[in-house]
Amino acid sequence: MSSTASAKKKNARPWEAALGDISADMPPVSEESIAETVEKHVQEAPDAPCVEYLGISLTYGELDQWANRFANMLRDLGAERGDVIGLHLPNTPQYLIGLLAASKLGCAASGVSPLLKPDELAYQVQNAGIRFLVSLDQLFVEAGVPNDGKLPELKAAIVASPIDFLPGWKKKLAVWLGKVPKIKLPELKQIKVVDYWPAINAASDARVLEHVDMDDVVLIQYTGGTTGKPKGAELTLRNVLSNAAQSEALVNYEVGKDTFASVFPYFHAAGLGVALMSLRQRARVIVVPDPRDVKSFSRAMQQFPPTLIGNVPTLFQMLLEEPEFAKVDFSQLKIAMSGAAPAPVELIKQVEKYVGKGKYCEAYGLTETSPMLTTNPPGRAKPGTVGVPIPGTDIRIVDAETGDKEMPFNEPGELIANGPQVFRGYLGLPEESKKALRKFDGKTFFYTGDIAMMDEEGYITICDRAKDMLIVGGYKVFSVEVENKLKELQEVELSAVIGKPDAKRPGNDIVTLYVEPSEAGRRQSEDAVKQTVLAFCKEHMAAYKVPKEIHIVDEIPLTPVGKIDKKALRG
Repeated sequence: MSSTASAKKKNARPWEAALGDISADMPPVSEESIAETVEKHVQEAPDAPCVEYLGISLTYGELDQWANRFANMLRDLGAERGDVIGLHLPNTPQYLIGLLAASKLGCAASGVSPLLKPDELAYQVQNAGIRFLVSLDQLFVEAGVPNDGKLPELKAAIVASPIDFLPGWKKKLAVWLGKVPKIKLPELKQIKVVDYWPAINAASDARVLEHVDMDDVVLIQYTGGTTGKPKGAELTLRNVLSNAAQSEALVNYEVGKDTFASVFPYFHAAGLGVALMSLRQRARVIVVPDPRDVKSFSRAMQQFPPTLIGNVPTLFQMLLEEPEFAKVDFSQLKIAMSGAAPAPVELIKQVEKYVGKGKYCEAYGLTETSPMLTTNPPGRAKPGTVGVPIPGTDIRIVDAETGDKEMPFNEPGELIANGPQVFRGYLGLPEESKKALRKFDGKTFFYTGDIAMMDEEGYITICDRAKDMLIVGGYKVFSVEVENKLKELQEVELSAVIGKPDAKRPGNDIVTLYVEPSEAGRRQSEDAVKQTVLAFCKEHMAAYKVPKEIHIVDEIPLTPVGKIDKKALRG
């Protein structure tokens, strides 16, 4: 029997020492929706600062009032309990208002990436059963308008502007200076288009609050998978509240006294987790619509020194290159959270020169786990690892081929996880759900597909990403999704996507495509095929999925059983 298995048999958890004075057991979870929690904040401190966005501030009282208005507006448009509301937005006040309104209505929310192309957007709207889509004007014109007539179940698109909440003079100045484009909303044949700002101002601010059960689905978040199409992970209220409580147990947050500065996008599970935790903690939230605008982000942090900062490693790298970042007061910082991609040890050292030693904490999680599974405890971080299981979480490393034998310490295998944050299943995909959620040692575990190792202290190192998954700027690219889409091209017989390490951006991949031309493709020059493939990808895929390198080959190597041999392509 392995040493890990022996330890587990005796109920010894190797990571307890790393957690120090933090219990490894599940912390208590208050059974109340996010809307109920915010209402309590409003009763206690209605003028408490909530949102800091482009120089304007919203209090918790104002956020709750806007959410009531938005919930009433949606009801007037026909929204009912159990509907799904899509949030097709960058980080803006409208996103937080939409989340809160969905909770008030007893509806599920589904984050829709602003990077999606029209056909990708249509797929998620149809698959999730989105009835109301909240979008940003420019995004809607680019990805929503082309779907007019294709989305009969979509009852309305509520279209906002990034400057809705700014005072009138700032709006005029922003347009005059060309900071935001002036966009006229179109009248469409099938999709009912509603202008967010006048509609929400005209709506009633009467209280809305439907009861939400702990096992109700409150989020449908999309992730890639082996089917080639993104899958909707169904997350219940119990899942998201448990993960928030687990995360909060690791850091000494104080209700009403913290400032969260994170540019993790809200449509991504990591950003959503931080957003929900900030609302639970009555924290001040620095909301940044453009994460690449590190100068504005740094200046906002100068004005409101953070107690939490959360970014992907590439954003931390960009901040290090911004002179304004060095002027931020990090004396009250409790944790610098990093996720979505591995951080080089040298980067961690550089960031800690500013934020403080032991405060940079890499975390690991997935959409299916609400999202966090592991993190480096503040002050006890082990660089190069993703830390230890968070309280209430059981992590095992099992044989990657069979999935039924636990591996010894320091030997790689598939990481599987059990805990209250593990999702209910994939929307409408019972077979996929059955493969992902399997019994092990008498409990149901989520089989992540990621290869990892655990050391004797319980710290986990991710050895390899989920099969065929690439990381580009913190976003996941699933090669099979790209490959399946390319089957629509008559010039392509077979294609394979692999990731090459990006020397300029450690921890990131270069999307590299190999194409075996069809007969039609062979009648053209290699350059012509490359141009056709590239133009097709740019039209039908989010920018981060588009191949940066395209190689035309006579034959793509196959394994003895006929599968694409990506190991051979990687060399």
